[in-house]
Amino acid sequence: MFDIGFWELAFVAIIGLLVLGPERLPSALRGLQRGIQKIKTFGSSVQAELNHELRIKELHEHLRKAEQLDVDKLSPELQRSMAELRNAAAAVQRPYAKPEAKPEQAKTSDGDAKPPSDPPESSS
Repeated sequence: MFDIGFWELAFVAIIGLLVLGPERLPSALRGLQRGIQKIKTFGSSVQAELNHELRIKELHEHLRKAEQLDVDKLSPELQRSMAELRNAAAAVQRPYAKPEAKPEQAKTSDGDAKPPSDPPESSS
C-alpha cells in the first residue's frame, strides 16, 4: 500500500525527535497508535454493519420471491432464507414473551395477598 523504506522512516523519526524532543515523542507515538487503532475499529464496525445490512436486503429479496411462488415449490436457497427469517423472528419475540407463572404468595381466606410478617420488635 505505502512504499516507505527504512531511510524514510529514519528521516521521519529524526524530525519527530527534533520537533517533539525525547520527553514527548513516546507519548506522541502512543497517541498516534491509539488514533490509528480507533480508525481501524471504526472501519471494521462499519464493514460489519454493511455486511449485516446486505444480508438483510438479500433475505428481503428472498422473501419477496417466496411470496410470489408457492411455498412448497421454493428452491433450497429460498427455503434456508425462510428458515433463517423464522429463527430471527423467534429470537426477536423471545424477550417479549410472557414469563412462566411464578408461584403465588400465600393467600388469606378472603383472597388478598398476605403481607410478609415482620419480626416482633423488642423494647429495651
